[in-house]
Amino acid sequence: MQESEKILQLRNNHKRGVINIELPASKSIANRALMIDALAGGTGDIGNLSSARDTQTMRRLLHSGSSLVWDVLDAGTTMRFLTAYCAVMPGERTMTGTARMKERPIGVLVEALRLLGAEIKYLENAGYPPIHIKKYNEQQVAEINVRGDISSQYISALMMIGPVLPQGLELNLQGIINSRPYIDMTIEVMKHYGADVKWTGERTIQIRPGNYQPTPYEVEPDWSAASYWYSMASFAADQEIHIKGLKWESIQGDRKMSEIMKEMGIETRFTSEGAVLKKVAARDKVEIDFSDCPDIAQTVAAIACVQGIHCSMTGLESLRIKETDRIYALQQELGKIGGKLNEIDYHHWELIPPEQLPEPKEPVQFETYHDHRMAMSFAPLAHLMPIEIKDPSVVNKSYPHFWSDLEKAGLY
Repeated sequence: MQESEKILQLRNNHKRGVINIELPASKSIANRALMIDALAGGTGDIGNLSSARDTQTMRRLLHSGSSLVWDVLDAGTTMRFLTAYCAVMPGERTMTGTARMKERPIGVLVEALRLLGAEIKYLENAGYPPIHIKKYNEQQVAEINVRGDISSQYISALMMIGPVLPQGLELNLQGIINSRPYIDMTIEVMKHYGADVKWTGERTIQIRPGNYQPTPYEVEPDWSAASYWYSMASFAADQEIHIKGLKWESIQGDRKMSEIMKEMGIETRFTSEGAVLKKVAARDKVEIDFSDCPDIAQTVAAIACVQGIHCSMTGLESLRIKETDRIYALQQELGKIGGKLNEIDYHHWELIPPEQLPEPKEPVQFETYHDHRMAMSFAPLAHLMPIEIKDPSVVNKSYPHFWSDLEKAGLY
């Protein structure tokens, strides 16, 4: 592995046999547990807390005391969760972040919090950070209508403050509901801390008032991080990937990766120790709805392109407003190996793989667009050709030891 400040070169050393991997903890679960723990009084008894930058940023800000400016860096979940948190906590704060964070919308959440009674002002552009927040003086409403096709992080942020509101909260989700597993994840973590929260029908979430109860919490291994090892298993010759502690009985929506990959050439066998990934026959064409699991779309796209699988994809709408415009980024980077991601309409994309992968004389250089998932989705291609990853440090956002794990699999 050769690494400069901005470029990482990866080549295949043809390592064979069993590769044992220990994943980082789920930052999606950890961020929910950290916020709810703080609302419960801040005992901090959370086990298996990841060293991922997003998780550590959330933890640092929640323990920053009287600091008036909270800089979330590039952590979108942290921005959305802590905006709601500040709206119900004493004092006032300014929420800000990186240049890209200032381009990521937050207007839907701000309007909902204003309805509850919070005072929130935009400091630069309306609908976007940075924002200034003052705690509500008196709860104005107990029922809010929210679009269901927005980021589930907005919905989860509102849900988590529900128990500490004097009147509780009822959320009515309008239209198509995207990323429902993330909403269900929020419900499960809330219940762990004693919240009375439930679905009432298909579209309404009811949260009764009543404080959270401090209680220990153990964070699961991250299924999003596991997705990159499905790529490794798919591209590698003569390797068997063992992932410690990974279980099907998970509250994470990205566990769907095991179902998707069964059609795309990898079978998952769960044991008492974790998961074992093995190659099986793959289909030539697949149809996948990513509405419930958008964070694994880049990984699946790279696999389909390399393995010659035509893939009809829906549920990618939220990728436009992630760390980067992930649809544009995929179109550019897949193009470097002959793949195409064609937009059929707003809800539907077709991935067309190349007839044959290129055999480049020089390493193929992949841009990451300041996006950790772009780096990790394309890194496994080093099994097939020499590649370069620009700005490799982006993986610190969710999987800080990713590159050292890749060395275990013979890529360096």
